[in-house]
Amino acid sequence: MTTYIDPSPANFQAFKDLPRDQPIHMLNLLHYRDDADYPASHANAAKGWSGRRAYQEYGKTSGPIFNRVGGSIIWRGVFQTVVTGPDNMQWHDGFVAQYPNAGAFFEMIKDVDYQLAVVNRTAALLDSRLVRFEPGAAGGGFG
Repeated sequence: MTTYIDPSPANFQAFKDLPRDQPIHMLNLLHYRDDADYPASHANAAKGWSGRRAYQEYGKTSGPIFNRVGGSIIWRGVFQTVVTGPDNMQWHDGFVAQYPNAGAFFEMIKDVDYQLAVVNRTAALLDSRLVRFEPGAAGGGFG
């Protein structure tokens, strides 16, 4: 099974090539490790945390930066089952993060404190997806 924690260079370049001055929504799908996988030298390595607990630490440590750049969570949910898609597509949690623009996302990931916090995300996740969308109108029908 191929897993994804960080973007490939090609995917990140495609993200960077899109407009940076418009609002974006980022769909996050998360599959946690049973046990967090920190580097041995990290302060959290000996705490015996689950992947979910390590992700909570990521949220706690990255949250102030996310808020400072204007980010907000506009939807979150707990996975139940796949209706259309591969049977092995299993997630624990999902959420949509909204940013005022892609520049805010870049500001966040370049922040020194964020770069320290992201170690918790890496330790937490067995697999993930991060998908950028341009916001559209809500409500009404499917079309």
